[in-house]
Amino acid sequence: MDKVRTDDSRFENLPDYSFEPNYLQVPFSDTSSKDSLSEENSLRMHYLDEGEGQVILCMHGQPSWSYLYRKMIPLLVAGGYRVIAPDLIGFGKSDKPTKRESYTYANHVTWVKSLVEQLDLTAITLFCQDWGGLIGLRVATENQHRFARIVTANTGLPDAQGIADDKIEEISTQMRAYYDSIAIPANPAEMAMAMASDKTGMGFMHWVKYCDQSAEFSPQAVLTMSGAGQLNEAEQQAYGAPFPDETYLAGGRQFPSLVPIIPDNPAIKANRAAWKVLEQWDIPFLTAFSDSDPVTKGGHVRFQESVPGAKGQAHVTIKGAGHFLQDQAPVELAEATMNFITANPVK
Repeated sequence: MDKVRTDDSRFENLPDYSFEPNYLQVPFSDTSSKDSLSEENSLRMHYLDEGEGQVILCMHGQPSWSYLYRKMIPLLVAGGYRVIAPDLIGFGKSDKPTKRESYTYANHVTWVKSLVEQLDLTAITLFCQDWGGLIGLRVATENQHRFARIVTANTGLPDAQGIADDKIEEISTQMRAYYDSIAIPANPAEMAMAMASDKTGMGFMHWVKYCDQSAEFSPQAVLTMSGAGQLNEAEQQAYGAPFPDETYLAGGRQFPSLVPIIPDNPAIKANRAAWKVLEQWDIPFLTAFSDSDPVTKGGHVRFQESVPGAKGQAHVTIKGAGHFLQDQAPVELAEATMNFITANPVK
């Protein structure tokens, strides 16, 4: 597998990110041998490991990295918790395969599962946002003995709910045709406008197209726009630090194309299996979605209605925050998470 590794110099003096780096090796793919993880036949995964106490596993999404949790980590550590915040493969200080086909949903699940197993984490409170939820919820439902609580924030677990089997091929064909028909957004602002004005129910396709094909795709530009003017110049540059040029962007470009919104997506089966677990699992479950995220708006409802452990929890709505709410409302999120843990002690 061809891979690149962002030079450490690009991570020097980032604002509010003085955490000690930690690394481990994970398999190249979900079919690779797990027995030998040498530098030559594996990928290096970076993670933060701060504080002591019960474990909170903080999972970022696309196109961010663990820098997204820089404001929450000190608050959680001060509250007496150990925070593990990995950089997903393809992001942050982790290795970045250069071929987009190297990034699959199954591979991402394998990579995070390997980290959890190698660190032998138990009684985990999962905090997951964006792709951190799509991956983290799969890891949790496939390794229930390691997880004690789950907090979801602006995320989901798509499984083509409500689509009859005899309609899958027809709807999938229609969705792909629509994707092919839409224009390539030139920049994040144009993409956001296209999403907002789309009346088909397939507005997410504009985001997929932007990441997939736009020559101007830029994680830094996306986070800057989504920061609602709250990020200063140094923070904007920090979000772009892992990606010096196009060679490093394969993972960021590929992620939206992997979201199983088209009903014949091969990941649907595994996601449906994960939902079956969630629907029977009494693990304490909290939703902490923002009120201003056009991507995941309303996504909390299914979790609250379907997961037994969500019943009676003090679910919160973070007001005035967009998609990357860890950056915009860190205090509210940290407090909600710690209150949730206190209210649901490990049995």
